[in-house]
Amino acid sequence: MLDELRQEICKANQDLETSGLVKLTFGNVSGIDRNKGIFGIKPSGVSYADLTPGQIVLIDLEGEIVEGDLRPSSDTKTHLRLYQAWDSIGGITHTHSVHATTFAQAGRPLPCFGTTHADHFYGEVPICRALDPEEVAKDYEGNTGLAIVQHFEQNGLDPNTMPAVLQRHHAPFTWGKNAMDSVKNSIALEVCAEMAIGTLQLDPQVSHIPSFILEKHHQRKHGTDAYYGQ
Repeated sequence: MLDELRQEICKANQDLETSGLVKLTFGNVSGIDRNKGIFGIKPSGVSYADLTPGQIVLIDLEGEIVEGDLRPSSDTKTHLRLYQAWDSIGGITHTHSVHATTFAQAGRPLPCFGTTHADHFYGEVPICRALDPEEVAKDYEGNTGLAIVQHFEQNGLDPNTMPAVLQRHHAPFTWGKNAMDSVKNSIALEVCAEMAIGTLQLDPQVSHIPSFILEKHHQRKHGTDAYYGQ
């Protein structure tokens, strides 16, 4: 069942490696069919080169495996919590890409210094709190997702205009309209993080992009009157 979804998710996961976002198996992509209430995700520990569409594990929104012979990604419950909370998203990517993860490990949000960032993310990419010992012991992956959702709710953030988060001590998560779109946002996040690190090295006191330029660049690509592209 859901053969097209499985094919897309397989390709999206393979793109993690070819794009340079991941090493070994440090990442996973999922995608969801909202009409059926089923999402697919990479099986745990399977190399991207060996991955096939038939190995993608299908899971319902109660967290039950619907189809698949392999154990799903260890991050499955994080994906599940985001899908449950945000019905506008159709795909999720988790990586440990070097530059974005550097910000996560430092416990720093990713500042918006220029228009490359503004084209993809509406301002500073947030840093989500670390989990406490009880949360880790009880349900590490599920509580990771809940912490992300809570951070967005408490800070008035919209997952549609901010399709990324950094979790302290951990790594980034991105999402999008489908699996491939979530990978695109992970690529953009990594590029912006690398640029930000270089910018801070050149000028540790650099200011954020002016708000009127941020607004213009984001809205011309994502706003109701967007005119970027065909």
